[in-house]
Amino acid sequence: MNQKNSLGLDSCFMDLDNPLELFKIWMSEAEKKEINDPNALSLATTNSNNEPKVRMVLLKGLSEKGLVFYTNLNSPKSEDLKKNSKAEMCFHWKSIQRQIRIFGEITQVSDGEADAYFNSRPYESRIGAWASDQSKVMNKREDFLKKINEFKKKYKDINNVPRPKHWSGWCLNPLSYEFWLGDKYRIHERLKYNKISESWKKEILYP
Repeated sequence: MNQKNSLGLDSCFMDLDNPLELFKIWMSEAEKKEINDPNALSLATTNSNNEPKVRMVLLKGLSEKGLVFYTNLNSPKSEDLKKNSKAEMCFHWKSIQRQIRIFGEITQVSDGEADAYFNSRPYESRIGAWASDQSKVMNKREDFLKKINEFKKKYKDINNVPRPKHWSGWCLNPLSYEFWLGDKYRIHERLKYNKISESWKKEILYP
């Protein structure tokens, strides 16, 4: 028989007041079991016509300030966030039957933070950030490969590739977390944290 927490949920939900701490614990479990990219998440945004869009990105920063991912600032996701800063992230780890949804307000990270992460990337990835007009129509792939070679000639020093001004990060400051645990017969368990002022309120949801 599974142990339970104080709310009658599986003990993996624990009894923590801060959802960020529970997120870190679940992420640590996912890193042990998930074969590829446990930090992968689906990011949902809406454009100026209230049309939803969702895509996969990688979590690259985590702190009390929020959850950070990096991208081209001219990409559709960035254009959406410039118009509507509210967004939601969803992590789903099938290997451990767990999922976390995080809703919040997104702001751009500082230039210093973006520079530090950009400089930690492989040389080819930094060159790719210069060469790619992310999500724009490409006539033929050879055009992209040609641009990559041109920027490699421009930035020959692998230790000195400046960050493009159109490339940076976004940080989601959470307003709610929902932790989900799968169970047979769809009798799933769900725990939601809602931010109230500077504290968090917990509530159990029906599956």
